[in-house]
Amino acid sequence: MVTRTKSFQFKGPAGIVDCALDWPDTPLIGWALVLHPHPLHGGTRDNKVVTTIARACTDHGLLVVRPNFRGVGSSEGEFDNGVGETNDMEALLQHVQATYPDVAKLPWVLAGFSFGTAVAARLDQRLRNQQSDSLPLTRILVGTAAQRFSADENIQLPADTLLIHGETDEVISLDEVMNFAREQQLPLTVIPDSTHFFHGKLLVLRDLVTQRLAALTFN
Repeated sequence: MVTRTKSFQFKGPAGIVDCALDWPDTPLIGWALVLHPHPLHGGTRDNKVVTTIARACTDHGLLVVRPNFRGVGSSEGEFDNGVGETNDMEALLQHVQATYPDVAKLPWVLAGFSFGTAVAARLDQRLRNQQSDSLPLTRILVGTAAQRFSADENIQLPADTLLIHGETDEVISLDEVMNFAREQQLPLTVIPDSTHFFHGKLLVLRDLVTQRLAALTFN
């Protein structure tokens, strides 16, 4: 399936936020926000795990928004440990609603990899605290680091959250994520022999994301 990628920028709380838009070549049934890993460790919206998640979404008929966090690429500002980044993502949702109202009316999916999972968890909690009428259909957290960067937040993820982790993750241990899953009372999907960046396992990861999307009702 062909994907057309365009870009847009908008003014966030700390300056320009630079985003990529991945358009599927089929009619849209929804959209997805996919968040990238740690900016201070080379994380960008073009990370291969992020683009794997994005490809699964576009193949399913979703428009994908992939922002660069503060200080990455053309995005302005400095790393803010997940706090400012969450503010930026809330502003991004408002921008999508104002600029792409037809897209914003569609069901959406919130996803992230590594540090991006922490921002996703914060954003989701904030939306639910605000009793937003536009909550994501599901949350897909890959290589979960929410427990590291959201410790000061009262995060309680919904039961439909999908947690995916690599068995041999060398950055965030499986034990650490298992403890987080236990606290959240969520199941954890483990990919055997997979590292943090899912070397040689990206097709497995894509299939897991595809299966979750196929189980959702976009209407």
